[in-house]
Amino acid sequence: MARINVLLPAMGEGIIEATINKWLVSEGNAVREDDPLVEVATDKVDTEVPAPADGIITSINATEGSVIKVGEVIAVLETDIEFKKSDPVKVDKEVERIRETIESGRQEKKEVEILSHDLKSRTPSGKFISPLVRSIAAKESISYAELDKISGTGMDGRITRDDIMKLVESGKKKEESSKIITEEKVPEEAGISSDTEDVKKSYSSGDEIIEMDRVRRLIAQHMVMSKRTSPHVTSFIDADVTRLVNWRNSVKDKFLATEGQKLTLTPFFIDAAARALYDFPMVNISVDGNTIIKKKNINIGMATALPDGNLIVPVIKNANEKNLAGLARAVNDLAERARSNKLKPEEITGGTFTITNYGSYNNLAGTPIINQPQVAILGTGAVRKTPAVVETPDGDVIAIRRIMILSLSYDHRVIDGALAAKFLNRVKEILENYPSDMFNSTPGKTYTT
Repeated sequence: MARINVLLPAMGEGIIEATINKWLVSEGNAVREDDPLVEVATDKVDTEVPAPADGIITSINATEGSVIKVGEVIAVLETDIEFKKSDPVKVDKEVERIRETIESGRQEKKEVEILSHDLKSRTPSGKFISPLVRSIAAKESISYAELDKISGTGMDGRITRDDIMKLVESGKKKEESSKIITEEKVPEEAGISSDTEDVKKSYSSGDEIIEMDRVRRLIAQHMVMSKRTSPHVTSFIDADVTRLVNWRNSVKDKFLATEGQKLTLTPFFIDAAARALYDFPMVNISVDGNTIIKKKNINIGMATALPDGNLIVPVIKNANEKNLAGLARAVNDLAERARSNKLKPEEITGGTFTITNYGSYNNLAGTPIINQPQVAILGTGAVRKTPAVVETPDGDVIAIRRIMILSLSYDHRVIDGALAAKFLNRVKEILENYPSDMFNSTPGKTYTT
């Protein structure tokens, strides 16, 4: 038998310590090599420390919430242990239970990372919010306004884990106090009005009360925060995509045979948005306080509905550098893995612009909410056959055309109507001029069919 000290690893330049966020195993648990043991967090990164070998965790030396220096021992692992042959079923059950606990921890972290990674790093008043504090705020549905009220005890007034956990505990105590008052001091037969009673009056016999799951709560918080942060304005334009649809229908079978990918309309929408962002880079920005951050990369998120009714936004990185086949492959792969819950954390972060497709459900248009900290989001409506006026050399005629509505919601703090209108019109021009416009594309970008 051998004992291995599990050390806190180096996690980047300038990082000398980390906070023990959550242990995913307990003393006595069996682990396999590379299984995650503990979640740790710094002001720059959240990560997991894996097991260096197969074995048993004999000692945990760092408690949750403690700050540990890089290189210090956080646990002890005993290797080369033989399980008792007399009870293999018990051993198998224990290993399975451990794996379920680890998987549960991974899933919970992933759900928080869906939104917390992209939340702003500072409150409206300028207080710095570390990734750890952001993840706790997202998980506990704590708004930026509430964070702004906290007096940080960290260096330069930073809000620490202890600071935010005090707020969480305070909130739980208030909830318990309110519950006691409601149940014991304000009985229903007393006829005294209360918020709880007002809520109860909105229920009718036979109504089903459904508790929001964790992801839905995170989405709800993110949407409310976005509306509070950005003054939303939405502009609309219609696009005649008859030429695009006809061309796509004529090549989709060949495309499937040669590329092995289905060719939907979504890659065209992403391509048009990426090229328009290249032409109008001040739409590809984010805001941090009074600072505008002009993004170098064009990373486009595509809102994807999940089987459980929730939403996730996988991101196509450097979308402007991909050809049509590359975009189709990325769209199909990310959408499929999103629905089977197999996306990696880095595939749902780093977006600079988002597209949401209402047309998938035969909706004409919508006014989407900006995915913070981005400043704009494009909605694509259903493509429908519509009688339209068409200009010809012999005069105007009425013809059946395929028309869709594009909607752009944007942050009016940094994007004015003129810029939004130019950007939206550029997307329209690109979509209306497929496929010939494909060869007058972003510099350095090559298209294939």
